[in-house]
Amino acid sequence: MAYLLGIDVGTTGTKALLIDESGAIVSRATHEYPLLTPRPNWAEQNPADWWQATTRAIRDALSASAIDPAAVAGLGLSGQMHGSVFLDARGEVLRPAILWCDQRTAEQCAWITEKAGEKVVVEETCNPVLTGFTAPKIVWLRQNEPETYAKVRKILLPKDYVRYRLTGEFATEVSDASGTSLLNVRRRQWSQKMLAALDLSEEMLPKVYESPEVSGRISAAAAEATGLRAGTPVVGGGGDQAAGGVGNGIVRPGVISVTTGTSGVVFAYMDEPTMDPRLRTHTFCHAVPGKWHVMGVMLSAGGSLRWYRDVLGSEEVAVARRMGLDPYELITAEAARAEVGCEGLIFLPYLTGERTPYPDPDARGVWFGATLYHTRAHLARSVLEGVSYGLRDSLEILKAMGLPIEQVRASGGGARSAVWRQIQADVFNSQLVTTNMDEGPAFGVALLAGVGAGVYKSVQAACDATISIASQTHPTADHAAHYERCYPIYRALYQSLKDHFKQVSAL
Repeated sequence: MAYLLGIDVGTTGTKALLIDESGAIVSRATHEYPLLTPRPNWAEQNPADWWQATTRAIRDALSASAIDPAAVAGLGLSGQMHGSVFLDARGEVLRPAILWCDQRTAEQCAWITEKAGEKVVVEETCNPVLTGFTAPKIVWLRQNEPETYAKVRKILLPKDYVRYRLTGEFATEVSDASGTSLLNVRRRQWSQKMLAALDLSEEMLPKVYESPEVSGRISAAAAEATGLRAGTPVVGGGGDQAAGGVGNGIVRPGVISVTTGTSGVVFAYMDEPTMDPRLRTHTFCHAVPGKWHVMGVMLSAGGSLRWYRDVLGSEEVAVARRMGLDPYELITAEAARAEVGCEGLIFLPYLTGERTPYPDPDARGVWFGATLYHTRAHLARSVLEGVSYGLRDSLEILKAMGLPIEQVRASGGGARSAVWRQIQADVFNSQLVTTNMDEGPAFGVALLAGVGAGVYKSVQAACDATISIASQTHPTADHAAHYERCYPIYRALYQSLKDHFKQVSAL
């Protein structure tokens, strides 16, 4: 029996997931780390925290499994996309990594677009330059911390820093590299036009692989740190969304996923790269070799509910601790007691700016329509509904692009809540299914490791061997009709407020 290890370097923690070749979960372990916010709209982390969490998670997963590490046939890496790790000539980290949700680079995005030319940017990268992406972070460092930038020799994405520590190799893969604004997404290689426009050398970037390709092997030092066997192959892996797409079985046309994690993502497979004419969605390379995906991204989906928990849910947290429950169970149970549509209370989930359908770092969270009648239950439910409206924005774009939507698969932390699944089904007016696997990116890259190690013939074959439908949630007709009346109001609010958002941001 072969075993496969998936590592997901997330925003809140690193997960190690060990599966067997049938897809059964053998063991899992997660270790968390802090998010640093030194200024409003800034988000950073220390790469050393990722490495420490990774080694501890791997050791814990191996220990819990009691298997011989030599039986691990391969390892796959996933992680939060777009972050920037700056290394010096010795491979040492020069400053905290700037993360995907950091919004400091609006000026640099405009500068890059002007310098390279909007036509070149879109032709090469299939996307606009956005504040979350990697290239504007590099330019920001050059403009604002020139002493540090002068020492930079390598620039890595978060999971690829962990790869470097595991293997000693500077490598990435096409799906994660697609979110840098430096990859020619159609050709699946670094864009010489973008590099030249930004005066960047390809030597500063890692080698690009396809996601199931072996990119390195566990070094002796990493073997000692993790308990893995030296020489274990490490495949390219995938950015968290592409890896989650594989983990959800989104590897053929017609099947899409709606993932509610810290961010919210609507994700669809494509045989050829296709773009929304208004560039509201992202067209990236898929973790399936030679294929692409399109996705709409909300920055604060589950993150909005986490904010609600941390700021307004102290009572639920205390009660849940005494009862041995997850606080989210109590919050969503309370939300279920409120009326559908929350009696006109609408939440805009733009707590960290927004990306789809509004690439606006200045957007802000809003509760609209509050009255003396509204209770905490309405507040909680309005967050679930507001995020669902935001996810529907992306679904509507995919429909307008002509992509087939035959099945919608719900995943992420939000999919574990029957209350939130029902709200999404009603807001989308579409059946939602869940699969037997809810481990997301870690499971996806474990499958990719299996392809690279020869356990499966292809990514599609890996998914077919391990993933099946577990549950179905059907929309309730009268609820869907009510949300159909609410949704246009939600849509209109951003247009009414966008100029005020900029004024507030300027303050």
